[in-house]
Amino acid sequence: MLYADSLSGLLRRSGMEYGDLAALRCGGKDWSYRAVDGMADRVAGALVRDAGVGNGDRVGLYCINSPYFVAAYFGIIRAGGIVVPINLLLHPDEIVYILQDAGAEVMIYHEAMEPQMVQVRERMGAALRMSWVAGEQMGGADASLDVVLDRVTALVEDPEVDPGQDVAVIIYTSGTTGRAKGAMLTHRNLLSNVESVVEAFPMGVGDRIITVLPMFHAFAATACLLSGLRSGATVVAVPRFLPDELSGVIEREQGTIFMGVPSMYGVLANLPTDRAADFSSLRFCVSGGAAMPVEVMKRFEARFGVLIYEGDGPTECSPVTSVNPIDGIRKAGSIGLPVGGVEMRIVDDSGDELPDGEVGEIVVCGANVMKGYWNLPEATAESFWGEWFRTGDLGHRDTDGYFYIVDRKKDMIIVNGMNVYPRQIEEVLYRHPAILECAVVSDPDPLHGEVPKAFYVIRPGMEVEDRELRRWCIEHLGRHQVPRRWQRLDQLPKNATGKIVKRELTRRGEVERGLRTEG
Repeated sequence: MLYADSLSGLLRRSGMEYGDLAALRCGGKDWSYRAVDGMADRVAGALVRDAGVGNGDRVGLYCINSPYFVAAYFGIIRAGGIVVPINLLLHPDEIVYILQDAGAEVMIYHEAMEPQMVQVRERMGAALRMSWVAGEQMGGADASLDVVLDRVTALVEDPEVDPGQDVAVIIYTSGTTGRAKGAMLTHRNLLSNVESVVEAFPMGVGDRIITVLPMFHAFAATACLLSGLRSGATVVAVPRFLPDELSGVIEREQGTIFMGVPSMYGVLANLPTDRAADFSSLRFCVSGGAAMPVEVMKRFEARFGVLIYEGDGPTECSPVTSVNPIDGIRKAGSIGLPVGGVEMRIVDDSGDELPDGEVGEIVVCGANVMKGYWNLPEATAESFWGEWFRTGDLGHRDTDGYFYIVDRKKDMIIVNGMNVYPRQIEEVLYRHPAILECAVVSDPDPLHGEVPKAFYVIRPGMEVEDRELRRWCIEHLGRHQVPRRWQRLDQLPKNATGKIVKRELTRRGEVERGLRTEG
């Protein structure tokens, strides 16, 4: 049973049920459930009246974690529109592509993004009919969201929605092999996934969900924002990941739930002891968005005394597909069991199911699986075997039904005809005491076809040479798995959620090879 028939209905129902309880907290200030519901009404009314937004119209949302984001998100949906969240780290050219591809003529953005918006407006021209700014500085915007939120307007009726067909959000996935694709998530996709999340991770009145993951990302939007508001919890919005600041927020706000990506846990676990905060208020932590190195999990849990429950799921699945159960067996290195309402299988290249223990592609089926990619019927068809969505992850299932990701299918390295999985090498490197972060990618080789190349960052105060790391790998890996090339960096490239961006490392290698060839 879904909590509501639409995302607008979710906020409306919570506004009535939880009234004066704090729905949002940001910068030491609270916004009640009733207040947030009213903010969404005012944004929706203004979008309909002043911007001409109607059913199915796409509206760009380019905003930091804040009450502005939440008011705009639900306001767009309540106006009958479709939210198109924009990654804050994108280049203006990429933003323009997304807006043009989605056909978004209206944009709501935060004042901090004005420098990028100057270029976006120049490139879009008349195609961007209207832009609203959230904040005190108008810049080149057509209207102020603050003015909209200060108005007293008549309530807007919730739009009639077909939950299974009507799209609520289009999230553009990172374009690792080309242009980004817009995953169309319906109201039912998201609402069903919210029910799966709150069943897996009990949350409710009195909980404070520390939300530093960017709300434009599917993980934060579903697992933190929507699930929190559905449950009567308080969503503590943190605009950006600054380790010391975040530690202070967790302690000061007495956070009870924290959700992050593995790199966040790694940085927090390695903070100097004199800068450590008290995390004893946390009931549990959740990790997703990328594979959690077992060694990072151990370091964090040993230091702060709170358990991390790893889960997984792609944007196209709204996004949560599996988690380690809080009330069951937690297996380090596993992405857990399928959440309620979701089925998962391991299949071969023909789509046939494989027995437990064998490595194949993970496929997913359930009400959480996207409607398809926006305006890309062929790409949509290629991503499905019947009703099963192809995740692109290679993994296996154990006899208890727990799933494990071996690696991304596209990241697998073939050395002399043998499959090498970068994640296995990374797990070994993370066990070395000097390693803070690492990433292994494929590097072309004239003799072996491909070889592993390791990029690494060392922990503060430590020193290590490439040859020592090579010896370490020889002791723990097969010879074909040992990286042939090494490069030490001050930091690894990451996206807005903190996930390591391997394609940037691969691109760096391509540039270096090109320079060597030219030289």
